[in-house]
Amino acid sequence: MSDLTTLDIHGSVAVIRTDSPPVNALAAPVRAGLLRALQRAEADPAVQAIVLTCAGRTFHAGADIHELASGPVSPTLQDVLLSLEGTRKIVVAALHGTTLGGGLELALTADYRIAADASTVGLPEVLLGLIPGAGGTQRLPRAAGVAVAVDLITSGRQMSALDAQQAGIIDRVVPSDQLTAAAIDWAQALVAHGAPRRRLSDDSVPGSMTDNLATLDAVARQQVKPWSRLDAPQAACRALHAAITQPFAEGVATERAEFLGLLKGSQSRALRHLFFAERAVAKSRWISASAVGREWRTLGIVGAGTMGSGIALSCLNAGLSVHLVENHAQALERGLSTIRGHYESRVATGKLSAEAAAARLTCLTTTTDLASLADCDLVIEAIYENMEAKLELFRQLDALCKPDAILASNTSYLNIDAMAAVTTRPSQVLGLHFFSPAHVNRLLEIIRTEHVSESTLASAMAWSKRIKKLGVVVGNAHGFVGNRMLAPRQREADKLILEGALPWEVDRVLEAFGLPMGPFRMRDLAGMDIGWNPATTASATVRERLCEIGRLGQKTKAGYYDYDDQRRATPSNVAQEVVLRFSAEHGYVRRAVSETEILERCLYPMINEGARLLAEGIAERASDIDMVWTTGYGWPTWTGGPMHWAETVGWATIVERLEVYAALYGAEFTPCDALRQWAAPASQPGV
Repeated sequence: MSDLTTLDIHGSVAVIRTDSPPVNALAAPVRAGLLRALQRAEADPAVQAIVLTCAGRTFHAGADIHELASGPVSPTLQDVLLSLEGTRKIVVAALHGTTLGGGLELALTADYRIAADASTVGLPEVLLGLIPGAGGTQRLPRAAGVAVAVDLITSGRQMSALDAQQAGIIDRVVPSDQLTAAAIDWAQALVAHGAPRRRLSDDSVPGSMTDNLATLDAVARQQVKPWSRLDAPQAACRALHAAITQPFAEGVATERAEFLGLLKGSQSRALRHLFFAERAVAKSRWISASAVGREWRTLGIVGAGTMGSGIALSCLNAGLSVHLVENHAQALERGLSTIRGHYESRVATGKLSAEAAAARLTCLTTTTDLASLADCDLVIEAIYENMEAKLELFRQLDALCKPDAILASNTSYLNIDAMAAVTTRPSQVLGLHFFSPAHVNRLLEIIRTEHVSESTLASAMAWSKRIKKLGVVVGNAHGFVGNRMLAPRQREADKLILEGALPWEVDRVLEAFGLPMGPFRMRDLAGMDIGWNPATTASATVRERLCEIGRLGQKTKAGYYDYDDQRRATPSNVAQEVVLRFSAEHGYVRRAVSETEILERCLYPMINEGARLLAEGIAERASDIDMVWTTGYGWPTWTGGPMHWAETVGWATIVERLEVYAALYGAEFTPCDALRQWAAPASQPGV
């Protein structure tokens, strides 16, 4: 039929096969091939049944995301589905791999569905700020009921073939190597037995309307807070409401209107931006296509504290061998206890089998002997943030590790080039900056040093995928990308509470914007005493004064907030008094600070810093900054990350407001040259 679609006749069965790597996305050429094949099968009197299948690793895994921005191209998926609905032949969809989005909508339009046992299905459009737009919200509840449909459509999660069979989405499940043959045999048997067409569009949603509406309403009420800022789940509920209360054609029209409204909205544009941004980080101009990495199988970690234990868990979960080293036996035992406790919790909650947990722990060796790292492929230091201590450790590691071993630092701020300089292997030294909790947070900043080799960077990128992290290559600068942009936000937050705001007021504004936690709640969570030295403290900041009176954050149930036994926070009168007294002592005349000022003063300097990072080459792409902040710091994904959000606000607007604040509060607000250039109408950066 075409280069992408073939039609083969097996007796009375026409097998239509798509082969469009890598995921058989339903792009315009694929749709055109499907439509021609369906028309040919319909016109052939010898054909009594049609099997839809795909070559490669998966059945159709959704739409071509690029087309969403450019608008529909004929034939549309709706055109294909109308042809499928109108055929007089029995249609069997044979699913394997991940049948997602438009692929599942296509399968639901078929009469019967058979799936490989290892396959999954889902309607993940919500993850792009959309809902299914080709009848998915109308057919799925008719196949599986409202409870299953609202779960899959509003979560975007995938369901296994066996679970989908139990739910009524799939009729049969067979071994993967038997799928095509089983689908043809079944199609022939259906014809032989005179089986009827089964159009979900002819059915109503199972169950009473009253009960279905109650189910939908109960889910919506349970999700009020998670969905409060998200357009797509709410639109999905309206489309599902139509499936329950309207005839099929009217429900499809309702769904389509909701889909098109979301497609034009800012949230879907932002989430589609992140979709492509995540794929872009895998390619770096610092790693050529010819660079050959090396697999790291045996890992050494120096430091068994919170970060070291978390890094160890990430590696153990990936099946790697880990040597965990600490200077002191007690600290080592605490780290081991943390790791064991994690696995015990996973087993207790049924998320991991006892056998799997035991197997992972057998890959862990703990010791106080640094020499045990001699044969490791990679050694990561995760000790406290002290440059002299790190330099001494790198000297020791360089002397005892095998010549081809890679040495890495998990530092959050310090100069990794300085660490590389004390070794004889600077091309094999880099930064691997994990984010807490390291075994949960997906972000991994891969810091390139001046002399690091392409092979080392390529190895790091491959390893990041192995341990299920999003590796982003960034330059070596104080704080790298994420923490360097965090610094101006914290600076302004600290100033705002002296000028008139209170910590919880600042936090409330930023949390209302969509951040999971404001700067003062975050500081309480991390520990107020990080970087604080009781021997040299001088009551020079509000934070120092709080530390001096023992208010170290959640761990002492007291910081900027007071905490109960469940770690619930309430504004602290003690902290407020410390803020007011410090403010008065330093001559501040307190005033009312608006929410707009809080938001602009905290976020616009971050954008300014992001522009500097791009101009300096520390960040390769603006979208890399967006991935760092949405993945590692909880920046709201529906805004697309800080740089995408700034583009929607307008570069000229941000420059104008920064200039106002620079005149009022100091040169630290001065827009950088890159930001000024972007604000010029003739020179938009297209970030």
